[in-house]
Order: sequence, then C-alpha cells, then structure tokens
Amino acid sequence: MNSIGVLTSGGDAPGMNAAVRGVVRAALGRGVEVFGFRHGWRGVISGEGVWMESGTVSGILDRGGTQLHTARCPEFRERVGREQAMENVKELGLEGLVVIGGDGSLTGARKLYEEFKFPVVGVPGSIDNDIAGTDYSIGFDTANNTALDAIDKIRDTAYSHDRVFVIEVMGRANGFIAVEVALASGAEAVLVPEVPFSLINICDRLKRQRAKGKRSSIIVVAEGAARAADVADFVSKNTGYETRYLVLGHMQRGGSPTAFDRVLALRLGAFAANRLISGFHGEMVGVYGDKLVANPLSYVLSTQRHIDPDRLLLVEAMTV
Repeated sequence: MNSIGVLTSGGDAPGMNAAVRGVVRAALGRGVEVFGFRHGWRGVISGEGVWMESGTVSGILDRGGTQLHTARCPEFRERVGREQAMENVKELGLEGLVVIGGDGSLTGARKLYEEFKFPVVGVPGSIDNDIAGTDYSIGFDTANNTALDAIDKIRDTAYSHDRVFVIEVMGRANGFIAVEVALASGAEAVLVPEVPFSLINICDRLKRQRAKGKRSSIIVVAEGAARAADVADFVSKNTGYETRYLVLGHMQRGGSPTAFDRVLALRLGAFAANRLISGFHGEMVGVYGDKLVANPLSYVLSTQRHIDPDRLLLVEAMTV
C-alpha cells in the first residue's frame, strides 16, 4: 500500500488521539501516507480531511477527545451514502482504512469491506467496553477513573451528612463502567441493565448496614438500568434516609487519558496500521491479557460481551 485513511467515529473516548498517533507513525515508518478524515464517516462522505505528517500527531497523547473530530452520520447507513464515501476514498487514492470507534463505527467498516471489498481494519474505541474481541476498548480505563474520582469526593459529603448518594454513570445497554467503579469505590449496591434488581432488597440492605453503625452509602446506577433520580426518590421514601443523586453524564468521556489508555491506544493503532498494510482486512484488533490479537469484524459484531458475574457477587460480598 502507498496510502491509507484513518478516522474516529461515533462517541469520543479518551485515547483516540493516541490511537491516531499510533496509526500515523506506524504507517509513515513503512513509507505509507495517511489521510485523516474529519468528523468520522461524515467526513468520508464529504471528503473532508487532511494529509497527516509526523508533526501532525505530535503533542496529542495527553489530550482527550479526538483532534480529527467525530460525528454521528445517519447518511452512511444508506447505500447511497456509502457509495459516495467510496468515490471519495478512491479519488484520494486510498487503499485502505483504519476505523477507530465503537459498534456503529465498526458496523460501517464492515459494510465497506463486504459491499465494496475495500480493505479495512477496526480499532475498538468506546468508554463502554462492550465490544467483543478485546479485553479492553480505548477510553474505558479513563472513564472509570473519572467516575471514581467524582465518587470519592461524593463519599466525603455522604459521610459528613449521613446521606445516601445515588450516582448515575454511563452505560445505556451495559453496566461495565458501573460495576468497575462500584467495586473500586466500595459502593453498597450497583444496578446494571443486564441483571434484574429489587430496590426493596437494596433498601433492606441499607437498613441492615445502618443497624450495624454505617451512616452513609453509595449506590451506583448504569443509565440503562434506572434513573438516579427515581432510585433516590424510592430509597428516601422506603428508608427515611436523606438521599441525594448525581448524574455524571458526559464528563466521563472527557479528560486526559490514563497511562493505561495511552499505551493501549498506541499499541492498537500501530498494530491496526501494520495489519492493514500487510494485507489483513475485514478485522478488528484488540488485546487479550497483554497480547495483541485480531478478530474478524463479522465475529466482533455478532458476539455480545457479558459482565463477569463474579464481579457483581464481589460487590455484594463487600457490603457485609
């Protein structure tokens, strides 16, 4: 290959810039030019972007978000949009694409590969960590640490005022962030979309803990499981305890990526570029343990990741 493209698409995740840096530096090191599309698939359809040099990706390792910008692109879901995208890709002389993003972004990559036989390699970038084929997706660790920092601060207030705090974290369809920060923060309960829960049972647990002398509590809720405001209202009415809630929201997407996410993103970005240039297409790179791996996009997008039940049990075990 002489030239490839790279884009970040869908929801932004801390570490995407590091992944772009990995792609660009690895490709340039092999004499391959890189065109960076702006605003994700929308940029591929419009042809908006820039040829990237080594200096283009200097000083971006510590930056959150994505310097290439991102956007949702419903036009790419239609065949006519993808045909326009392919025209632009060919006009630029690109021979492959590295796509950094979550489920929707990787679905777009798979369509280009299957419909037009165009070489693509995906990189998992999502704070939700719900992508199959990898232990970790870029941004998950940073999102956890951002949420944990907030909960640690809230714990101080909860203790000072003898309050229950309900903290809502991101996770519309899964509870990976919720479970991780619940464990790390010592939360008294966690609610996730994948597992049925009883608010009455949680209230009973809080009462038992109060009887043992515990004066404050934290409940972590994934947004797809329940609204923090509703949970707080229920707990207050059924326990009589002073209860507050906080929705962390999009702050979990921002901030400087952790060392873990920076290194993960660099490794995955460079690995993706090298796989693409070496002739491996229609796959997504990932990591199992400390080993870099690659799986077909067809497998990644047809397989669902599940929360480790032992982690959920550990949350409860730690509340005794």
